[in-house]
Amino acid sequence: MRPRTSKPRTAVVIGGGFSGLASAALLARDGLEVTLLEARAALGGRAGEWREQGFRFETGPSWYLMPEVFDRFFQQMGTSAQAELDLVPLDPAYRVFFEGESEPFDLPDQDSLQALKSLEETPGSLDAYMASAAETCRLATDRLLYSTYSSLRDFTDPALIRRLPRLLRLLGEPLERFISRHTTDPRVQKILGYPAVFLGTSPRAAPSLYHLMSHLDINQSVLHPRGGFSAVVEAAARLGRDHGADLRTSCRVQHIAASAGRAAGVHFTNADGDREFLAADVVVSSADMHHTEMDLLAAEHRTRSSRAWKRRDPGPGAVLALLGVKGELPELAHHSLFFTENWQQGFDEISGAEAPAGPPRSLYVCRPSATDAVAPPGDENLFVLVPTRADETLGSGGAGGAGDAPVEQIVDESIRQIAAWSGIKDLEERVYVRRSIGPADFAREFGAWRGGALGPAHTLRQSAFLRGPIRSPKLRGLYYAGSTTMPGIGVPMCLISAELVRDSLRRDSRNEAQERSDA
Repeated sequence: MRPRTSKPRTAVVIGGGFSGLASAALLARDGLEVTLLEARAALGGRAGEWREQGFRFETGPSWYLMPEVFDRFFQQMGTSAQAELDLVPLDPAYRVFFEGESEPFDLPDQDSLQALKSLEETPGSLDAYMASAAETCRLATDRLLYSTYSSLRDFTDPALIRRLPRLLRLLGEPLERFISRHTTDPRVQKILGYPAVFLGTSPRAAPSLYHLMSHLDINQSVLHPRGGFSAVVEAAARLGRDHGADLRTSCRVQHIAASAGRAAGVHFTNADGDREFLAADVVVSSADMHHTEMDLLAAEHRTRSSRAWKRRDPGPGAVLALLGVKGELPELAHHSLFFTENWQQGFDEISGAEAPAGPPRSLYVCRPSATDAVAPPGDENLFVLVPTRADETLGSGGAGGAGDAPVEQIVDESIRQIAAWSGIKDLEERVYVRRSIGPADFAREFGAWRGGALGPAHTLRQSAFLRGPIRSPKLRGLYYAGSTTMPGIGVPMCLISAELVRDSLRRDSRNEAQERSDA
């Protein structure tokens, strides 16, 4: 006779980023008594904000892509994205500055594909490329992304079996090679390949399956939520609280407790610095998986060993710069991308295959003040992201140029590069508010493995079911959410991971109920 256990009624969620907030909200809506514990003083995780001298800077995600995923999350919470957010289409969707070219390229909100084709000196097969991207994106959102691959049925879906030969080709061919078969123009190749950065890898290392990303910014509109991603954080938190979730900040989890092979709750330090234990039937960790496994779990409950982690690719680190600028900057769009001519060298430096060679670097600049009220009247707010290798020894950032020297040097060089390429000659002199963030900050603030900015790279060996489990195979009642597990990096993926947690818990509850019935 097996011991009888009741249906899970209580859950603890570790971490208050998007995956943690969404997990807490969905589980609360399912009727569980949910407590979320966030180590930092504010919710949002990497989607934080900093206010200074009338500026409001966001420190994390800024691209609102895959709107259907946001729509699905809000619908499952009984509302809609339209009701919770004020979404604005961006036109241009983004601007691209190419090294050595005097004029930037704008990707318009309408007729984007035609605009992209106008760059090509020799016509390629972009129509076929984008049609394939759209089809692959539909397959991913309908089948691949919302599966945990935990049963044979996940692999024998008729829709997947019919497309299996094509999927195998897309998994086996690098994105860079796939792109080069459809266009020979290096500028177009970079525009099609840059989404690999947001996957934590390079076009040479990413499977061509991820060409689906081009559907999101070329075939679909690029949107901006007014209030930025802070508004999305607030909406998710509000929905969680409305359904009874208790969201606590300044509560740092120290250990995940276990009893008889099941997660039993967590030990944590509360806002007053006192140690507490919170019992729970279910524990969901949305913290970085490396931190969860190596710092919060006993050795026998870890999925990977230290040796196994050393063989994995942490993805890129980043240096961020938050800049308050006097006067207007019409030379920059809401989203601007700066692409170097020696494209691959930058990826090799990020991966550690080559030693850092210094500027120029490929980088990303967000000017949210083009669309939103985030700066004093007449001034501009810039967020600069410079991909680096994931290396805590690069150091931390700081306000007013007070960060560690390697970080501040990268910021200085990037400001000069932006000024030179965009024609804003006096940009450096006009910056009067400045803060930098470095890889050591990501490690300290978010427990990010090796100071990575995004999460483990989406290489073939770190994608789909090879990425990381949703349900712990070692400890019943323990689940993982967030960018370090399935399906991967980015806010939409984090929202999907929360749904996978909810669905896995439902399935496990049904199975345990059946076991009790059979006992």
